[in-house]
Amino acid sequence: MILTPEVLAILILNAIFALFGTVAFVLSVKIYLNWDINSTSTAQYRLEKQSSLAATIIKYIFSIKVPLFIFFIFTLDKISNVLTGAMCAAGVVDATEQGAYLIVLKIINLYLFALWLKLNAEDVKDRNQPHTKLKFGFFALIFFLFIVEVILEWVMFSAIEIDKMVSCCGSIYSSSANSGISSIFSLGTAALLALFYGNYLLIVLFYFLKKRYLFAVTNMLFVVIAIIALILFFGTYIYELPSHHCPFCFLQRDYYYIGYLIYGMLFVGTFYGLVVGFFKESILSYKISLLFNSLYVILLSLYVVVYYLKNGVLL
Repeated sequence: MILTPEVLAILILNAIFALFGTVAFVLSVKIYLNWDINSTSTAQYRLEKQSSLAATIIKYIFSIKVPLFIFFIFTLDKISNVLTGAMCAAGVVDATEQGAYLIVLKIINLYLFALWLKLNAEDVKDRNQPHTKLKFGFFALIFFLFIVEVILEWVMFSAIEIDKMVSCCGSIYSSSANSGISSIFSLGTAALLALFYGNYLLIVLFYFLKKRYLFAVTNMLFVVIAIIALILFFGTYIYELPSHHCPFCFLQRDYYYIGYLIYGMLFVGTFYGLVVGFFKESILSYKISLLFNSLYVILLSLYVVVYYLKNGVLL
């Protein structure tokens, strides 16, 4: 097991989160099973106070979880300096069987926690709290995924062997690699760009038509398609290297940390797109989703345009 100060900080925070999360889970189950807003009993009054406590704990976990996710990526990047063959976080992720699954699970949990916060905000707007049972039942399901994430993170750090040779991002994200990611390289550039821009145009179309469920579905698909397009095509223009497809390297200082902006825009845009499908929202959520998805598409497209204007050719 690799134990650096950063890894220890993550594991300690995970233990604290698991403890507080368990408290929130127990309270959530009690509230879900016994909540009755029309009751004036002492038990209902106690549940109302406990619901406030549980909501505060969940909001606390999420408020720390977002910066902790960024710190997790930073930690992987720092660990890569002591692993033979690794050049960035990609090598650390590929060093264990759990790495890729952990990254995906962390992203899913970020969306789920954010959806819970939105549901909680909608619930507290109404004095009758119509979504209380739903939101705590929802958290009870999220809790299990959260615990799986905590366990998987411990297993991943435990499985890292410092003296073992690992792959660099150049070999992991290539068409000749044996990793699971290599299968996406069979997509042709034309087909990939058609999916990417076609999906974006559908988001724009359903925005104007106000088809909320279709708008949410296309945003959900856009998360996957946008990341694949970033790895296979647009990332090479950020690096200005046709063979460099790593989704982590542009998080580094050499590329002005542009990756945080790119992923941040994608998260905000697609999250508010999903919100439209779950809640009867005002036009604001539609606008936020379209704005940030558009900024994502424009920024990545500008890298291609600027490269062509500078060099007169495409990669």
